[in-house]
Amino acid sequence: MGKLFGLLGHPVGHSMSPIMHNDQFSFLGLDCYYHAFDVHPNELENAVNGIKALGLSGFNVTIPHKVEIMKYLDEIDEEALQIGAVNTVVNRDGKLYGYNTDGKGFAVSLQTIAGADFLNKKMLIVGAGGAARGVFVTLARMGANAIDIANRTVEKAEELISNNPYRVQSNARSIKEAEKNLAEYQIIINTTSVGMSPKIEELPLQLTNMQPGTILSDIIYNPLETKWLKEGKIAGAVTQNGIGMFVGQGALAFEMWTKEKPDYNRMEQIVMKQLGGNE
Repeated sequence: MGKLFGLLGHPVGHSMSPIMHNDQFSFLGLDCYYHAFDVHPNELENAVNGIKALGLSGFNVTIPHKVEIMKYLDEIDEEALQIGAVNTVVNRDGKLYGYNTDGKGFAVSLQTIAGADFLNKKMLIVGAGGAARGVFVTLARMGANAIDIANRTVEKAEELISNNPYRVQSNARSIKEAEKNLAEYQIIINTTSVGMSPKIEELPLQLTNMQPGTILSDIIYNPLETKWLKEGKIAGAVTQNGIGMFVGQGALAFEMWTKEKPDYNRMEQIVMKQLGGNE
């Protein structure tokens, strides 16, 4: 019998993880299968016990379980502890080990368009929620020089900065202050849900003062190109949607589970095809 992997979330019907991972298993000739499990928040502990009993080799965790799952794991990686969330679990001899590949997945994706020296560029993260925390902590841990955080509630940005254990030059800014000083930044990252379907006409940040050549990275991938990215492209920005982060975090999880390097480009093409893209 092959190995079974899964996804715990609620809801999970929209997830592209099963088709992405199962295609890779088939492509690499691995006797494995990935299934999405819709787990109500009240049933998470029972689901984890069931996973142990059934011997799943590993699983992903998505909304709304990324924080709550930590209670039911045997060990948690340091970076996941600092982020305060787990999205990947590996079963080793009946013990469940938790990791967070979201931030690393984003960083791998960002480097493809920002270059090898991307950590030396001044960055702005828009948002101060869970996704922002994952991106900020990971980039800081990797050695980023300067990352400011802009949020509608400045206190949340300040809290995120103060709770970060890694050395990085950071300032909390209001959205208006960030918009006024946008020319300072070489990389701007939207970690909010502003612009995501169905609210596709909204912008997380006005780009009036952005310098041409600035890298705009949006973690949203539905729609494939948000209004924010479209406006940025017209103004001369280099743009990136959230496909890279999604594929990157999945590829890292895949490698943890199987010890095999997946075909990143094939994973990206599968996701793009499902979303109706042309790549």
